[in-house]
Amino acid sequence: MIAQTIQLALAPVFVLVAIGNIIGTLTQRLGRVVDRSRQVQRLHGETEGMEHDVIVREIRSLDHRIALIGSALLRLVLAGISIGITVVLLFVAEFAHVGLNRVAAATFIVAIGLLMWALLTFLQETREAARALRIPEQFLEKDRQL
Repeated sequence: MIAQTIQLALAPVFVLVAIGNIIGTLTQRLGRVVDRSRQVQRLHGETEGMEHDVIVREIRSLDHRIALIGSALLRLVLAGISIGITVVLLFVAEFAHVGLNRVAAATFIVAIGLLMWALLTFLQETREAARALRIPEQFLEKDRQL
């Protein structure tokens, strides 16, 4: 019986590993965004006019990206906790001979929902990053035939 419970708990554990990997990726992204925000904040007091406006826009974008990454990380941590609860419930159900399978299924569904929500938030952050990295129109000189 314990072997079956271990086998049943393997799927949630694999999801937990995936969540850990995504957390690592987001943490690295957060570090890069924070580093860039510190660089740009130093320029804030040194700029004027249109150049200052560009700096302020970038600071706003970086602030939004930091919030998105933080939100995705929160959801991933909650998903990881939910996966942990799922595994515990599976073992408690086995050892205590209590019918917790529906509760375990519910916590697993919650975990997958949080994971998907975090991934959508991550997608939003990457789209924001791509938008911020786009080359300004004036440098593209689209009116010129090359």
